[in-house]
Amino acid sequence: MKLIKILLLSIIGIMSANLSAHAVIEIDITRGNVQPLPIAIMNLAGSADEITSSGSVMDIGAQISRVITADLERSGLFSAIDPRAFINSANATAAPQFANWRAVGAQALVTGTAVLEEDGRVRVEFRLWDVLGTTQMTGLRYFTAPRNWRRIAHLISDAIYKRLTGEDGYFDTRIVYISESGPYLERIKRLAIMDQDGFNHKFLTDGSYMILNPRFSPTSQEITYLSFYNDTPRVYLFNIDTGKSEMLGEFDGMTFAPRFSPDGKKVIMSKAERGNSDIFVMELATRRIEQLTNHSAIDTSPSFSPFGRYVAFNSDRGGTQQLYVMDSNGENVNRISFGNGRYATPVWSPRGDLIAFTKQTGGKFYIGVMRPDGSGERILTESYFEEGPTWSPNGRVLMYYRKYPYDNRGGGGETQLWSIDLTGYNERQVITPLDGSDPAWSPLMD
Repeated sequence: MKLIKILLLSIIGIMSANLSAHAVIEIDITRGNVQPLPIAIMNLAGSADEITSSGSVMDIGAQISRVITADLERSGLFSAIDPRAFINSANATAAPQFANWRAVGAQALVTGTAVLEEDGRVRVEFRLWDVLGTTQMTGLRYFTAPRNWRRIAHLISDAIYKRLTGEDGYFDTRIVYISESGPYLERIKRLAIMDQDGFNHKFLTDGSYMILNPRFSPTSQEITYLSFYNDTPRVYLFNIDTGKSEMLGEFDGMTFAPRFSPDGKKVIMSKAERGNSDIFVMELATRRIEQLTNHSAIDTSPSFSPFGRYVAFNSDRGGTQQLYVMDSNGENVNRISFGNGRYATPVWSPRGDLIAFTKQTGGKFYIGVMRPDGSGERILTESYFEEGPTWSPNGRVLMYYRKYPYDNRGGGGETQLWSIDLTGYNERQVITPLDGSDPAWSPLMD
């Protein structure tokens, strides 16, 4: 699954120098329960007579607009206006009639074109307009093969999201996760990958051996995961482009919970021997291993801070399972969780400001966040069982998996992927072909 090559040629149009004066068009995503911004998204204009291997250019333009609409609405920050309410079509190469768009309640407007080039590529242009301020906010032009139209749509969504929120988008990303099927006592667990919206789904392993704990490299198209190949637990690297995997090395005990360092040059993991588990880090270039913890308690689920200076992990060294932070060399260990219940699976936000976690108390599971010093604990969601939070690359959305109970005959028990933003209000299921668990979010694609 090679990454798509797309040429971003230029910024089109002229953007106003005083856009900051039109604060009404900008979204403050730090507030709770944000009121979605009304946005009108036109079909990108294209000719039905220009035919590509992926359909007519007109159809490609319409499909791109539908994906942009779905991306922005799924963020919870935008409300797309029904196209049936549109008063007129916008000229994609000229300023729109802003009064007509104000009349239907739009505060922002997206227009654009799709054109077939002589070399067979499609040229896609879009413009984002401030309807209330009557100015163009941004405009971009892309050249790509027709089959890559879906990724173009995600790139446009990211550009719109960034211009209106001031934050990087997260739509041009992928999710690796564990696809589950079969009876609950004989589950088949395969490694799978898909776009963040559930499309372009692909199985990466055939289910002949169990896969757990997949994690994306922040710098390359590689995944680290735990595999029970020949019933022996080992940590592997999987190259998405080549489809080949390699074992990270032979270990005396069981290794699990692998995760990359921020620079992609190391993998941090837990290793269990004789009933005890400690945290180790391996340099990928040399395979040199360094032990970070040496305690009689169980230390596991390590996660680097964004710049690699600290490591969060969970441990029962205080008597119950709690969260701890230490320096990346294993020194200065400090407990940060003190609430009721057991804490697990800490994951540092890419922004560095929060640590996500799983909490179990009162017969339920919770996904929450806290600051790296343990202050500001906040629960985002709860259910019968949920675990495995992973951050979007902009640090504004979490994905996790939720499991439902089986009945007394072994029925039910679905396992699903879900996402929720930091406000705690925008919770959505992520649809997968089969049951899904243990998601891991990729960085933005190059």
